[in-house]
Amino acid sequence: MTPFAILLAIAAALLLLALVSAAGGRGFARALRLLLALALLVLAAGVGLLALGVRDYFGLDERPVARLEVRQRAPQTFGVTLTDADGLRREYDLRGDEWQLDARVVRWQFGARLAGVPPLYRLERLSGRYRDIDQEREAPRSVHALGSDGLLDLATLARQYPRWLPFVDARWGSAAYLPLIDGARYEVRLNARGGLVAVPADAATRDLLEQSGW
Repeated sequence: MTPFAILLAIAAALLLLALVSAAGGRGFARALRLLLALALLVLAAGVGLLALGVRDYFGLDERPVARLEVRQRAPQTFGVTLTDADGLRREYDLRGDEWQLDARVVRWQFGARLAGVPPLYRLERLSGRYRDIDQEREAPRSVHALGSDGLLDLATLARQYPRWLPFVDARWGSAAYLPLIDGARYEVRLNARGGLVAVPADAATRDLLEQSGW
């Protein structure tokens, strides 16, 4: 049983005790029962908040959103195949030493998150990065759009009409990057906090990262 589930069960038990304590009694005894019920409600709310914090910290809802395969074509020039969560494969040319994947994330407010609703995301761009700052300023750039402007943008709607969508927290964007290495395979995941996490997809890629000094 996960820490989140344990804390959530404790919060539910405290809430039930609060409801039982509030029932019955007369006069001074009833006042004491109501006071106890109030204290239990406050404690249940505190445990619920702690449960949410634990859930976010451990990233229980982490799930893959993309896979990347890298092939080197020339110095600082690579072909990258990106496969999204729907299985759609697309190939891109990247220049630089590292790849970066950017996404727009819609994260829910407290109530929905406590209920276990996962964040939504939309992949926005794939780009190449140079480790050297001077190269980053002057060398040829490679940036590819992944999102579609024609899609309904829930994050923009939430910013423009917050009263219509009070359950949306739209202040989040995220990016992940790792080195461009010939033969490397990566997986990008979205955790419960709305953050992208890039990891090697296999043992061979882990070895390549270690050999590169990453």
